[in-house]
Amino acid sequence: MRIIEVKKLKTDREIPPMAEVSARLDELGEGHEIGTVNWQSHTYKPEVRFNIAWGEREVYIKYYVREAHVRAEKGSTNEMVCEDSCVEFFVSPEDDGIYYNFEFNPIGTTLMGSGHGRHDSVRTDPAVVRNIRRLTTMGSEPFAEISGDIRWSIAVAIPLETFFRHNVGNLEGKSFRANFYKCGDKLTTPHFITWNPVGTEKPDYHRPEYFGILKFV
Repeated sequence: MRIIEVKKLKTDREIPPMAEVSARLDELGEGHEIGTVNWQSHTYKPEVRFNIAWGEREVYIKYYVREAHVRAEKGSTNEMVCEDSCVEFFVSPEDDGIYYNFEFNPIGTTLMGSGHGRHDSVRTDPAVVRNIRRLTTMGSEPFAEISGDIRWSIAVAIPLETFFRHNVGNLEGKSFRANFYKCGDKLTTPHFITWNPVGTEKPDYHRPEYFGILKFV
């Protein structure tokens, strides 16, 4: 099981601007690879890394992606962004089995849900999702698939209140269970790669038993 010690973001502001968040996450170095190919039916592996940090009121993540095909056709909250180029963060703050899934395409369109598994996962009220701040390098307008040697990134700031089924409070000293994913269900070359390995027969990200550990230090 993989473990990350998540450090506090270096900033003087309780809610720093997204440009500062993005720059501070860059300063953390090359970060952590999302590079585990769990399923031989889908062996294409784009280059994907991420950095993560925490603040008084938010969790910060930045994904760095290099891939051959990029698509961002979904433009409305809670659309199936997994069909586009998509980076994902699944996280369980407590030991009650409830996890949240945050899924982002290259223009920042977000799907958010929560539940105990795929069988009871419920999408979140868009009014809650709108509070997640996002900064992307691919603009904000939907686009059809483009091909080439393409690099893109997205930084996100997830308010602690977004974990609305829990009382998260101060993150220091806490541990969450989580996994990070990259997919592209309807790209020319579909792919499904993970940070912590997933031991299912077919691609399935809604499996909290395969989450790794985030330690907030």
